[in-house]
Amino acid sequence: MKRSLALVATLASGMVLGAAAQTPAAPAAAAAPATSSKIAVIAFQVAVAQTNEGQRNFADLEKKYDPKRQQLKTQSDEVDTLTKQLQQQSATLTDAERTARANAIDTKKKQLDRDFQDTQSDFQQEMQDLYNTLASKVYDVMQAYAEKEGYTLVLDVSQQQSPVLFASQATNITKPVIDAYNLKSGVPAPPPSADVDAPKPAAPATPPASH
Repeated sequence: MKRSLALVATLASGMVLGAAAQTPAAPAAAAAPATSSKIAVIAFQVAVAQTNEGQRNFADLEKKYDPKRQQLKTQSDEVDTLTKQLQQQSATLTDAERTARANAIDTKKKQLDRDFQDTQSDFQQEMQDLYNTLASKVYDVMQAYAEKEGYTLVLDVSQQQSPVLFASQATNITKPVIDAYNLKSGVPAPPPSADVDAPKPAAPATPPASH
């Protein structure tokens, strides 16, 4: 049942999770072009996930799925127990009894896999919806901040295919945008977690639609 346990462990960890744990240092900028352009970089996905609202919403989503995670763990434990019992008692069972038990275990395994896939799909869809809704609002704040500060171009360094190879940390507006959004939203910072090492949900890879 290693596979089933791995599935449950994956769901329990938040399915995602890690990219939003901290605001990464942006790569530093090559020599500034001889123009009046003012360029900034932002880890946009991190900014969205690390707003107070993002942390609250993602935490609420995880809590919503806690009962289902517990259910999946219970199903997995049951399959493991039945499998061990069959292995231990196999020599004392008739062929018909072994076949019946093996079929019952196989049915439970298939049900566990189906339940996991359904739960994972629902969780990921809800997380994507949460991210997209919040990302649109964070984008508006970022745009207003960039215009206020006179930036003519903002590059997203959280994308794997980011063209930015080097950038001064002074050009990284991730934290200022997070702070500006928190101020606008009025959502308080979440209380410190008892488990400071617990992984935080990473933002979905899909960026928000262009405005």
